[in-house]
Amino acid sequence: MSAPLPTPMLTPAHDLRRRLHWLWRELRISIPAMLGAACYFSIMFRDPFGITLVYVGCIGVLIQVFLESGRHGMVWYLRKYQPAHAAAKYNWPGWIWMGPWIIVSGVAGFYFGTLLANLFTGQHRQPGDILNNARTLTLVMSVVLVSTTGLVYLIYTRGRIALMEMRTQIALRAAAENQLKLLQSQLEPHMLFNTLANLRVLIGLDPPRAQEMLDRLTDFLRATLEASRNNTHTLAAEFARIDDYLGLMQIRMGNRLQHQLDLPPELAHLMVPPLLLQPLVENAIKHGLDPVLDGGHIVLSARREADVLLLSVRDTGAGLGDSQQQGSHFGLQQVRERLQALYGKTGSLELSTVDDAEGGSLAIVRLPLQYSSSHQQ
Repeated sequence: MSAPLPTPMLTPAHDLRRRLHWLWRELRISIPAMLGAACYFSIMFRDPFGITLVYVGCIGVLIQVFLESGRHGMVWYLRKYQPAHAAAKYNWPGWIWMGPWIIVSGVAGFYFGTLLANLFTGQHRQPGDILNNARTLTLVMSVVLVSTTGLVYLIYTRGRIALMEMRTQIALRAAAENQLKLLQSQLEPHMLFNTLANLRVLIGLDPPRAQEMLDRLTDFLRATLEASRNNTHTLAAEFARIDDYLGLMQIRMGNRLQHQLDLPPELAHLMVPPLLLQPLVENAIKHGLDPVLDGGHIVLSARREADVLLLSVRDTGAGLGDSQQQGSHFGLQQVRERLQALYGKTGSLELSTVDDAEGGSLAIVRLPLQYSSSHQQ
């Protein structure tokens, strides 16, 4: 059974930004609405604007408190006693429940909001006084109920938008998972055919080494097949598969291939897509070391920079040609497409020529740590 695609973990900074965004979204609607209502009542009843604003603010805040607490209470009740209720799954009890609650919230918010505002302003207004004046009652309750209904409709609209976004994300994730499976199914035969081609050459040149290579290939394919059944595995498992593959290639190349794997223990548990690095290693051998008579060595390493996981494959081979510089080989293109499907712009592959005494090329994969750590969820 396939593991789920990696999902982001909310860091404290991301959580704070999400909360600040929610607060700003609420304030940019409620503040202009309260200011408008305060201006309206101040003009209609010729009361000081500041005092009117306090009353409007207290009433508005309490109305919202009643609405939200009632909505969440109804959703909790429906989820517990009516599990089949469709709307409750998305934090909406339905208009049959919310319709009457609009009136209750409006009246209760006005009543208790007036008493609360009395404490702040030192006034002694009684909420029931508006019952003695039909004009005042009509004006005040019309504004209260219209505002309350508008607020509920805004909550309802937001819920519908959130539901649509969630369904869109589910569809996108399903499409990404299907694309990843297709890319992975393309990669495995590609690697196998290259290895079998090498094995065919070795059979004619050195049958005992060919037999050893075939045994190592069998073990490698068994381990790789197990890893490919999941969408992610640990970075330690990824390095182990690379070590197996390099051991397989070393039988063919002998002393022309040397390799080193550098995986810090604190990064070994991070989750990465399987077979992500093998195309880069295969590319380094085929286009970097094979063309060089004396071969060279490959260094595979992992390190962390802030919230980014860096995985690098360095070889001391022939370096990058023009086509390789653009990453046009199948393996490189396959890695790029997997990174794009999984991480979008936050995952990348970079190729460069190394300007030092050993020469060769360097491939660096960048992955966001909030995705790489998704095994903790």
